[in-house]
Amino acid sequence: MFTKSNKYDFDFVKENMMGPNSMKILEEMSESLKLEKGMRILDLGCGRGLTSIFLAKEYDVTVFATDLWISATDNYERIKSMGLEDKIIPIHAEAHDLPFANEFFDVAISVDAYHYFGIEADYLTKHFAPLVKKGGQIAVAVPGLKKEFTNSIPAELVPYWCDDMSLTLHSCDWWYNIWKTSDLVTIPEFKELNCFEEAWKDWLICDNDFARRDIGMMEAEGGNYFNLVSIIATKL
Repeated sequence: MFTKSNKYDFDFVKENMMGPNSMKILEEMSESLKLEKGMRILDLGCGRGLTSIFLAKEYDVTVFATDLWISATDNYERIKSMGLEDKIIPIHAEAHDLPFANEFFDVAISVDAYHYFGIEADYLTKHFAPLVKKGGQIAVAVPGLKKEFTNSIPAELVPYWCDDMSLTLHSCDWWYNIWKTSDLVTIPEFKELNCFEEAWKDWLICDNDFARRDIGMMEAEGGNYFNLVSIIATKL
């Protein structure tokens, strides 16, 4: 496992991670995708471009690396350093105002970002799925929960919990139920990813204030509550 993502310089990967190792998440998720040379792929919430670099290098596709928090210029410098300026187009855009034509993409992907905007009941139907060609795939991976916290937050997590986490962290079933309401997709696969432990381990050793903050939370969680959720749909 991780034969593709382990090829990349780990110092470069650590420097540019913004959460659990997105390359390893995407490598596992891509086993369920049909990625072919020359495809146009939307990478929404690409962060510092690791997933876009992985897609362009491993599958020889054209990637539209789209993010709000990281500027297009910042990402373009990284893209050029990898010799991929002819394969990756950096875009600075907000997820509700994407500058793309409907049915422009063969595949749309979002790794470790969709939970910030896709929790809206109509986001998939209104903003994301329309951009993908009929028969194309839509693939999302997000941090999640093994089960919804229906009564209260577990006591060991309370010191680390914030209101945003209650909004964004959900179970596989929760994500499936919100996606199945869309009349634009079918959902052939939704599951927990096996790379949870490996992807988090890489993140927690980063020289990053947010990673250091997460160390205590993951120790307290102890493998009891969190997971990584993957959901893959086909555009109708």
